[in-house]
Amino acid sequence: MQQIIEKLLILQDRDRKLLRVTQELAHIGPERESLKSKAASTQGSLDAAKLRVKQIESERKRLELDVEAKKTQIEKYANQQLLTRKNEEYKALAHEIEMAKDGINKIEDQEIVLMEQAEAAQKEVVRATAEAAAAKKLVDDQIGVINDREVALKKEQAELQTGREQLASAVDESTRNRYERILKSKGENVVVGIEHSSCGGCHMRLPAQIVTSCRGEAEIVTCSNCGRILYFSRDMDLQGGD
Repeated sequence: MQQIIEKLLILQDRDRKLLRVTQELAHIGPERESLKSKAASTQGSLDAAKLRVKQIESERKRLELDVEAKKTQIEKYANQQLLTRKNEEYKALAHEIEMAKDGINKIEDQEIVLMEQAEAAQKEVVRATAEAAAAKKLVDDQIGVINDREVALKKEQAELQTGREQLASAVDESTRNRYERILKSKGENVVVGIEHSSCGGCHMRLPAQIVTSCRGEAEIVTCSNCGRILYFSRDMDLQGGD
């Protein structure tokens, strides 16, 4: 029976390694997506900065068109002044010309503000471009490392799985099926030792008869509380400090 326990312990060790690799692989995808999200964030900042530059340029062009329109008005009013002989009409046209000139002055003030904003926006584009490029390189490098690790883990997983099948086949079917059921329900701690007369899995105190049966090594003994397979070795303290 001790030989069966030893085989189960070896199989359990293999299953623990498989679980570790499987868990690491499960984290690869989210980790990779998190890195991509960081790169996308810096790219988003760059796109926003570029859009701001375009918006300012569009507003500047609109103001230029407004200036040209007002200059056209001024020219039109000036020509009308040359043709009119009425003093009141002349003064009205002069007033319109002054209004148009004031409008041009206000637009030019707005253009000065836009020039300052455009300069700041261009500087932001330069900064965001450098940040996005640095982030992309860093993320690409990190993703490359992650991809390499994923390949290595998948290879290790395949090798462990192949070895696991060989180890499992060395255990008789009945015991193997019992082991698999416990593995599915309890996780990686299937075969546990007895310490201080308690189960090494659920830590509940074991009846003396179970402890005795386990020491006898005549059959597979399981915990009366959690169902895990029990074993003992000479360096374990079976009786505890009662």
